[in-house]
Amino acid sequence: MVSRRRILAGLAASGLLPATSWASVGTPEFLSAARDHNGQFVLAGLRASGDITFVIPLPARGHAAAAHPTRAEAVAFARRPGTFAVVLDCRDGSVLAQLSAPAGRHFYGHGAFSADGQTLFTSENNFEAGEGVIGVWEAGQTYRRLGEFSSGGVGPHDIKLVHEGTSLLVANGGIETHPDMGRAKLNLPTMCPNLTYLSLTGARLESVELPSEMHKNSIRHLAVHRDGTAAFAMQWQGSEAHVPPLLGLHNRGGHAQLLAAPKADHRHLKGYAGSVALSGDGRHVAITSPRGGALHVFDLDTAAFLQAVEAEDVCGLGPTSAGFVYTTGTGLVGTPEGKTMRHRLQWDNHLVPIAV
Repeated sequence: MVSRRRILAGLAASGLLPATSWASVGTPEFLSAARDHNGQFVLAGLRASGDITFVIPLPARGHAAAAHPTRAEAVAFARRPGTFAVVLDCRDGSVLAQLSAPAGRHFYGHGAFSADGQTLFTSENNFEAGEGVIGVWEAGQTYRRLGEFSSGGVGPHDIKLVHEGTSLLVANGGIETHPDMGRAKLNLPTMCPNLTYLSLTGARLESVELPSEMHKNSIRHLAVHRDGTAAFAMQWQGSEAHVPPLLGLHNRGGHAQLLAAPKADHRHLKGYAGSVALSGDGRHVAITSPRGGALHVFDLDTAAFLQAVEAEDVCGLGPTSAGFVYTTGTGLVGTPEGKTMRHRLQWDNHLVPIAV
């Protein structure tokens, strides 16, 4: 029997294969994992207007995805401590390839393509050594693993391409885990999160740590702006009596700047920021808290707290030219204009921007 991949390869060689750009699936601006009303896990394309452009099935619950920069192709990652990821053709949901973490590794649910789309980088755990690694994969028909290098810390979670695609930024959350222990956190008294900038070959360019009194503030998720500004969202692992900031900003060569709303609003987040985004116009930064049911918006220049938006189980957050799109576990999509629409989907943690 001739495989689908061989048929596609033949069509591509003959020039008869339809275009596989993101326009072929309605030009979505974001990807999001979700669960539909039948309990099926899916991956969806979403516009800033709240309109869905496609929905395709996933084999299990997804966390985040990596969107190929040119092809209508996405790598959907299993939720930590998953050991598989699937490469999906977003036109029909067919599985183009499957990634399996090597022995002694598991994925952390995030990844990033190189600017040319030829390489995929994945955040992983070397769980016997208790160290983070970045997996390197050839983003071709087979997604062959090429190697790995140190993430520069423990528990790398999110990973982003920065500085016009010349380097990587890694959110090393600082929390040691082991798949035999499920999602248990094994080193809270000694955890040490950091932001690490790496070359595309793994050379460490810069590392930034939080003040010692905030060593239990796990750096989890990232957003980057084209001017080099990086924003990071944190999740506090210490006593509930303390309410440290959950949002930080950084530029290469500088110190991390921490932001927080006034105390009453900030306490409402319950020590947990789920997603972070920088608006496309470079004016605002925002975080969400599904535990607190709130979205906080700040002025990027002055660090002033601007707005709190209440939304039950809000977590997904994506940038637009002038604001933010958000999604909730109750099916809601909120637009920058303040409009909302509800879909028969339970949106998962993240909105992944598609850079086209």
